Amino acid sequence: MREILATLAVVDDPAMLEAGELGLGEQAFQRLGLPEGAGVEIAQARPPASLESVRRKIDGEALSDSELAAIIEDIAAYRYSHMELAALVVACAGFMTTQETLALTRAMVDVGNRLTWDAPLVVDKHCIGGIPGNRTSMIVVPIMAAHGLLCPKTSSRAITSPSGTADTMEVLAHVDIAEDRLTEIVAAEKAVLAWGGRMRLSPADDVLISVERPLRIDTAEQMVASIISKKVAAGSTHLVLDIPVGPTAKVRSQSDAVRLRKLFEYVARHMGLELKVVFTDGSQPVGRGVGPVLEARDVMAVLNNEPDAPEDLRERAVMLAGHMLDFDPAIPGGKGYARALELLASGAALAAMERLIDAQGRKSERLAPGHLKHDIKAARAGRITAIDCERIARIARQAGAPMDKGAGVDLLVKAGAEVRSGEAMYRIHASTQTGLDFACDLANEDTGYRIA
Repeated sequence: MREILATLAVVDDPAMLEAGELGLGEQAFQRLGLPEGAGVEIAQARPPASLESVRRKIDGEALSDSELAAIIEDIAAYRYSHMELAALVVACAGFMTTQETLALTRAMVDVGNRLTWDAPLVVDKHCIGGIPGNRTSMIVVPIMAAHGLLCPKTSSRAITSPSGTADTMEVLAHVDIAEDRLTEIVAAEKAVLAWGGRMRLSPADDVLISVERPLRIDTAEQMVASIISKKVAAGSTHLVLDIPVGPTAKVRSQSDAVRLRKLFEYVARHMGLELKVVFTDGSQPVGRGVGPVLEARDVMAVLNNEPDAPEDLRERAVMLAGHMLDFDPAIPGGKGYARALELLASGAALAAMERLIDAQGRKSERLAPGHLKHDIKAARAGRITAIDCERIARIARQAGAPMDKGAGVDLLVKAGAEVRSGEAMYRIHASTQTGLDFACDLANEDTGYRIA
């Protein structure tokens, strides 16, 4: 018997539904999996037994492994309402132990699908986010493919950022790929850049993300459980983790970065995942584009070795790729960076990316930045001393990113540059006047640029 949890709304408009008919939203209809016109029964839903554990969590108690497993099982089966999910997310944001984080990670892996690969070394790279434009995965993965290391990269869509890897890759190729096709692509190309939602990898995490996104909640414990569970479920054996540290990044001090690194290492070790944590500069956005189309432009500029490609994006991607290549026992110690640089400079990484795009299904429509645009200008002359990453990300999201692929922010100057009074510092792109107005209002309140 198939069933779903839904909120019942009674309507008396025959233009919407005839007597005796029941309508479902598109997502609910797909989850139920019945043909149109099928007979159904409705009954008052019984609260899941695990909800009692959520109430204990709200009271500030630590939950057992079995309690968390029961909660995650009910969440994956869509037995929780959005209000109950929000209560859980907020309660966990207030207090979680290290053991609870590990138990949550295990439970997330156990309720979903797991990919397996016929290779002793399956590498991946992940960034915790918070830095606009930091789209290094789309450069790193082709470098791995060109070298011959297996790198099946499955990514979530953006949670609180203007774009995730899946959102940006979707500008160039299809990312919603069925598991059998994904397996074929990896077998042929050694890599993939796909959205992980189709494979049901840690599906409870996708449900929780749908609540965390509008609440803008992304705590350390939930972040660790989310990332590690997805990597283990995807079959990864070795992971390079990028933790940007900066005054407006997710992690804002070295002490917080060390604490987060230790939590990641603890959970990864118990989950059998080899982990290398890299602290990177999170003081300003990476590259020039913020938003799917603009970020895809920067990525392809780096892969094409264009002379004006963003140097910071290029250098960061090569550095992270070097750490991943160092996992390969065939590469002499410390030579991963040189190998990564060689694969990028020779065009081998670009060729691997083009093969990946074709294998996943190249997009026939060439997307462009939003046709509506507005320049944000310097109020006075001086040197740009800092750029607020969080502010720039919010402005790009207000413009419509990531749902509107062409929306975002194009950074014309970066920290350290000298600007004249009235000179454009960045350009906002949008496809709707409402999005442009919202973004401009936020930028006019505070540009996010600091001028000395």
